[in-house]
Amino acid sequence: MASAPEPWQASAIAYSNDFDGLQGALSGWDSFGKSLARVRPRTPPWHWALALLAGLAQAASLALPGSGAPQWWLQLAALAALAWLVRPSSTHHPITWRRAAGLGWLFATAWLAGTFWWLFISMHTYGGLAAPLAALAVLGLAAFLALYYAAALGLFSALALTHRALAAIIFAALWLLAELARGLWWTGFPWGASGYAHVEGPLAALARSVGVYGICAIAAALAMLLAQLRASDLRNRRAWALLAAVVAALGVLSWQRERAIAAPHPPASAPLTLALLQGNIPQDEKFQPGSGVPTALQWYREQLHRATAQLVVAPETALPLLPQQLPPGYLPAIEAQYRAAQGTQALLLGIPLGDLSLGYTNSVLGFQPGQSAPYRYDKQHLVPFGEFIPPFFRWFTELMNIPLGDFSRGALVQPPFVWRGERLAPNICYEDLFGEELGARFAAAASAPTVLVNLSNIGWFGDSLAIDQHLHISRMRTLEFERPMVRATNTGASAIIDHQGRVTHRYPSHQRGVLTGEVQGRSGAVTPYAWWVSRFGLWPLW
Repeated sequence: MASAPEPWQASAIAYSNDFDGLQGALSGWDSFGKSLARVRPRTPPWHWALALLAGLAQAASLALPGSGAPQWWLQLAALAALAWLVRPSSTHHPITWRRAAGLGWLFATAWLAGTFWWLFISMHTYGGLAAPLAALAVLGLAAFLALYYAAALGLFSALALTHRALAAIIFAALWLLAELARGLWWTGFPWGASGYAHVEGPLAALARSVGVYGICAIAAALAMLLAQLRASDLRNRRAWALLAAVVAALGVLSWQRERAIAAPHPPASAPLTLALLQGNIPQDEKFQPGSGVPTALQWYREQLHRATAQLVVAPETALPLLPQQLPPGYLPAIEAQYRAAQGTQALLLGIPLGDLSLGYTNSVLGFQPGQSAPYRYDKQHLVPFGEFIPPFFRWFTELMNIPLGDFSRGALVQPPFVWRGERLAPNICYEDLFGEELGARFAAAASAPTVLVNLSNIGWFGDSLAIDQHLHISRMRTLEFERPMVRATNTGASAIIDHQGRVTHRYPSHQRGVLTGEVQGRSGAVTPYAWWVSRFGLWPLW
């Protein structure tokens, strides 16, 4: 018969059991901790810092502070940094859709706020909105629009793609969808789309085929491919072959573009001589009856009388009053000068039109010799908060001291202003941001515009990069349609851009004066982009 354990032996057995139980518990917690770490990995702080800096770099790529020049390589590098953070091959810090969405949202918020920060100037400096509220409004808009990119990157991560080429294609497709959503939904605000950094560089040749949104997608695909490069790829013949194929494809596209540009485009009409008026009326005085209004009326009247060019263009709301509010005889005298039967000049003039019963329009009047009635173009794509007040936001606009109004929209396609064999197609302010809407005018090659004319006033944004950014937007339109564009603005950038996207003449910003030069219209066959976007809009990209 076994004897009972001694007391000290019983205590030892009890302690041993307790220790085994503690080890089991600690082992269980350790397993749970590892499992939790696998499910919700911690994002290193420097990843968030990199996403923030990359977003600011993408903003700078659109118009580099100091020079205002686009930097296509910087845009690719910035987006490649984001792609590296969310790439599916990360092993040290496994990616989750939440983490990818968060990094994408931070990148896009920094990029967009860094792009259109100058909205602060319009709301605070000229609108009188308190600085904290104006800053929050800009940041809030950027954060809201960044949700498109957060959703795109969250979905990309959730797909957990392992094939590198497929990952690049899907990343590009989702990035494109985010850019399209920002450009079309909620009236659309595609300012600063990543493709605008490529108005110069190797991808510029693609504009005539796929437009700025197509360039956005291709740049995104290249960025993801760059982000997935490995050291072993340097010894991989297939990787070098792929690189050679990409370079060759871009070379062929560039050659095709140069060949198309060099081809004759009848009729070979003589160039038009131009006088583009830049009044540089301070925005805080522009609509003041005791300062800006009389200054504008006097200066523009003098320049319109002195001009000798075949086409004179005065910017958006150059005359800041309705015709019935102008001094007696002011507008009839201008009309008589340019409509004289023996005259050799034509005029495009920015002016508001309408009345309380018919509604108001932001318009362009055109005068030329022998016409029976003035030409008229009414702005179609209106600016929210500036030219119409979105529902539920009147309380916000009432906080600012800005002359706001609910304007009426013009038709999407309006007839061109025909003068000396050229079909001049006006667009006002940021209408040139919507290439798919300008493209609707190219449905028939025989009636397509031969010259695009932009009349703008972005004096609301002070001496900021908005001027250079807007110039590059116009340059992208000339690349897409291979039609020159002339720009008459209040504060800049008044410029002449040829059909290859090159700025041939530019007047210094924030100076009052007249830019003279000439423009050669282009006719004949339209670009592939103009052909498909005029028929289907952006649906092929969707």
